This record gives sequence, C-alpha cells and structure tokens, in this order.
Amino acid sequence: MHKRFYTTLEQEETIYHSELFRYGVDYEKAAIAAKVLASKKPDELLTEEEKQLVTEACKMWLEKHKRLTHLNPLLKKYQQVK
Repeated sequence: MHKRFYTTLEQEETIYHSELFRYGVDYEKAAIAAKVLASKKPDELLTEEEKQLVTEACKMWLEKHKRLTHLNPLLKKYQQVK
C-alpha cells in the first residue's frame, strides 16, 4: 500500500522557495513565486504580474537545473580520471 505524504501550504511554499533560491532565483522573487505556486490557483485567477514573475522564476530554475544535471556526470567522470 502506498502512503501519501500531505504537506501544508506553508511547507509547500518553503519547498518551492528553497528550490528556486537554490538555483539562483533572487530571494524576494523566489518567495513571491513560491507563494503563488503553493496556492495552486488556476491561471485565470492570477494577475499578469504574478504570471510573469512565476514564469521568469521557473525559467531561471529550469536553466540552472539543466546546467547542473548536465555538469554533474562530467564532474564525476573528471574526478575519476584524476
């Protein structure tokens, strides 16, 4: 049987904020984007500023995340050669 973990709104917000900030999103921008993402509001209820901010934050996160996932295997390979 699979157990599900339920998180509170605050926990989800903290997780989103940590991930966004970890990958280089500005602290304040990450906090606002995390709040919007954790709220799980449909796009129709978001303002244009919220949509734009979340899109920018997520694009930055994705760019840095892709770079890191690409570099990690290369770094491991380099360390083995040494």
